[in-house]
Amino acid sequence: MSEVVYPPVIAASKLMFKVLDLKIRVEGADNVPREGGAVLASNHIGYLDFIFAGFGAHPSRRLVRFMAKQEVFKHRISGPLMRGMKHIPVDRDSGIQSFRDALTALKSGEVVGIFPEATISRSFTVKEVKSGATRLAMSAGVPLIPVALWGTHRLWTKGRPRTLTRRHTPITILVGEPMEVNRKDDMNAATAELRRRMTVLVEKAQREYPDKPKDDADRWWQPAYLGGSAPQPVIAPAS
Repeated sequence: MSEVVYPPVIAASKLMFKVLDLKIRVEGADNVPREGGAVLASNHIGYLDFIFAGFGAHPSRRLVRFMAKQEVFKHRISGPLMRGMKHIPVDRDSGIQSFRDALTALKSGEVVGIFPEATISRSFTVKEVKSGATRLAMSAGVPLIPVALWGTHRLWTKGRPRTLTRRHTPITILVGEPMEVNRKDDMNAATAELRRRMTVLVEKAQREYPDKPKDDADRWWQPAYLGGSAPQPVIAPAS
């Protein structure tokens, strides 16, 4: 598959990392297979997460095709880039086609990236996850790989001003061990296990993060369980 857009975007991202002197730590990158299909399932805390989740696969020389809402593909600037990088649009009113497109990509040996929480977590903890990532991995017969990001929200997240010129920000990218799933597995159990693994990785990234809030006003980016002022996670009511 020819790649005209993706390599220059990666090069531009690396230049941005260098200019901003981002302190990027990647751990577990060898868990991304060097060939064959795989599903990367990442937590979602900021608008730039797809850049950093994809960066976690770069040591294995893999280009990740992310599933993203269709509106991004309609934007005059991001649209041509997303299409050029062969990302996968998701129409919330007709998810069947996006599932089929992702399945085709996986079966052709691509790595597909998904944010199974479906939206940015305002609490900066792992929300309830949708079953789509698990279902795709099961259907395609490929590994399901949990990913944790931390620090990306300090650059740009929901409800906060962009700080894209912020320098020296530590960014943590943890790639977990692959989960082997198949059609015979229980979907709900496998999805719950994915969330558990994502949570373990995210909490590890949070505990080991080198920065601390400077003052009370800076506590916004820390989760409540670590003494931060981020909103408490919403607990789904019992069914």
